[in-house]
Amino acid sequence: MKDVMGIISLNENSDVLNNITNHRPLASVPFGGRYRIIDFVLSNMVNSGIQNVGVLTRYKHRSLIDHLRSGKDWDLDRKRDGLFIFPPENINNPAELYNGVMQNLYNNIDYIYKSRQKYVLVSGSDIIYNLNYRQVFDFHKQMKADITMIYKEINNINKLHSCSFITKMKNTRILDMEVNSCCSKSSKMCLEAYIMDKSLLIDIVNSCVSRGYIDFIKDGIVKNISILNVIGYQHTGYVAKINSIESYYQHSMDLLKTDIWKELFFKPGLVYTKVKDGAATKYTKDSVVRNSLIANGCIIEGTVKNSILFRGVRVDRGACIKNSIVMQKSVIEKNAVLENVITDKEVCITAGKILRGDKNYPLVIEKKKVI
Repeated sequence: MKDVMGIISLNENSDVLNNITNHRPLASVPFGGRYRIIDFVLSNMVNSGIQNVGVLTRYKHRSLIDHLRSGKDWDLDRKRDGLFIFPPENINNPAELYNGVMQNLYNNIDYIYKSRQKYVLVSGSDIIYNLNYRQVFDFHKQMKADITMIYKEINNINKLHSCSFITKMKNTRILDMEVNSCCSKSSKMCLEAYIMDKSLLIDIVNSCVSRGYIDFIKDGIVKNISILNVIGYQHTGYVAKINSIESYYQHSMDLLKTDIWKELFFKPGLVYTKVKDGAATKYTKDSVVRNSLIANGCIIEGTVKNSILFRGVRVDRGACIKNSIVMQKSVIEKNAVLENVITDKEVCITAGKILRGDKNYPLVIEKKKVI
């Protein structure tokens, strides 16, 4: 897929994760012990052979830039092509209205136009899955499609909101869609990933902006769905849509199921992230660990059950963590208890404190707080 360029548009609403996204975009939220949400779509592109990837940011992008850096960890630090990070045009004028992904694409149209690839894969970053786009691209060419859209059959659609759904299909051709629906009766959820000719993307962007249209899916695709050959490609693997604290918590807990963990991180390709060299986790003789995902650099003296611990977490003697997510360099002091809790980075829970949330509404502790 060297003839395909990738564009990752960070147009997601970061406010859905409340305190966790106060200082970072949704794309750079930690996930799975040592990864960030954007690592999954970026790794999918790299594993598919895409060598030119542009990341269109929205705001609060310092954390994302620090994580991606030169793209070396994804083999994208190249003299030709590679990783490109584009801050929003209104960065020097925050009061200026942000008009969504369409405006972001238009502001960076020169990058798209000058790229040597013929095709483009446009994707969001808030949906987590493992897929080799080669098979999607082959399907796109086989069907002689104008646009190929990836979708997933979802069983429980009641928990999904602000998603796009395919509502009418004939064989593989998409005839109608609902955009940002909160009560769709369709089970075909769009994964916000589209393959098309680069020239078609440029035409769509220029045409929409000249008419004052701002929504890429609704204005660029749905309004042209009768004249374009829009094809649906079904992904059958695991999918996690991160659009609330509850969904982030539940999908994180899914990683404690071995079959989901293996599929998401190893099949069909590996997931890459920023490398941080560190020591292995230390477990003392009094520690108790059950069914948990623990990154390197931790010191475990207490009890950890059904939980996810990121790098450098310290759990003191007598402390107990259950059904919780504890992010980097947090400290859980002696005899403290956490149950159904999400702590951001560098949080300190002092000795003897007891924090309990509900499995449907986990308690969230924001970055660097001392409780």
